Amino acid sequence: MFAVVHLLLVEDDARVRSALTRALAEHGHAVVSAAAGMPGLTLALEERPDLVVLDLGLPDLDGCEVLRMLRAVSAVPVIVATARDAEPEIVRALDAGADDYVVKPFSAAQLDARIRAVLRRGRDTGAEPAPVRVGGLRIEPAGREVFLDGTRLELTPKEFDLLHYLALRPGQVVSKRELLTEVWRMAYGGADKTVDVHLSWLRRKLGENAHRPRYLQTVHGVGVKIVDPEE
Repeated sequence: MFAVVHLLLVEDDARVRSALTRALAEHGHAVVSAAAGMPGLTLALEERPDLVVLDLGLPDLDGCEVLRMLRAVSAVPVIVATARDAEPEIVRALDAGADDYVVKPFSAAQLDARIRAVLRRGRDTGAEPAPVRVGGLRIEPAGREVFLDGTRLELTPKEFDLLHYLALRPGQVVSKRELLTEVWRMAYGGADKTVDVHLSWLRRKLGENAHRPRYLQTVHGVGVKIVDPEE
C-alpha cells in the first residue's frame, strides 16, 4: 500500500484548480489549494506538503518570486505547471529552485507521473549522509537536525541549509554571493542582507553574536566561515 502524497496546488484559474484537485485526488493524492501566491506560501508553511504544484501567472505575485520566497524557508519539491513555454521562462523557474517544469495543457496522468518521478529522485539519493561535526556542533543531514553540546537546536529550513553548507567547509571563507547562489539558489543575484539576517539568527541560536563569535566568523569584505572554537 502506497503512502498518500500531500500536495499543495497554487493555481489562480478556478476551473483548472478544481479539475486538477479532483483528478489528483482520483490518483490517490491529498490536495490543498490556493488561488494566489501569498496564500500559497502560508499554506506551504502551515500544511508542510510533500510537493507543491505552482503556476507562474498568479494575480498577486509572479510565480518565480513565490518560488524564491518558498525556497528561503523550505526545501519542499516544486513542479512549475504553467502555460509559459518560452525557454527563458523555463530557465528562470529552474534557476529559482523548481524541480520540474510542465507546460499546459497537460493531462492529470502526466502530472501524476512527474510528481512520482520528482519524489522518487528525492528518495533515491544513495547512502544516508554522514553526520557533520564542528567542535560541539553535530549536524544530522538525514533528519535535518542540529545539536550543540548535545542539545537539539530549533532551526528553520534555511538556517539548517546555511549551517550545513558552511559546516561542510570548516575553516573555509565562503562569500555571500556563493551562499546566495548555492543555499538560496539565487543564481542571478540577491540581497546580501538576506545572508546577514540568517547569520544573525543562527548566531543567536548558537549562543554568540557578531562581536563575540565562536563558530561563525565574519571576514569583512570577503565572507563568513565556520570554525571549531576550541582550535
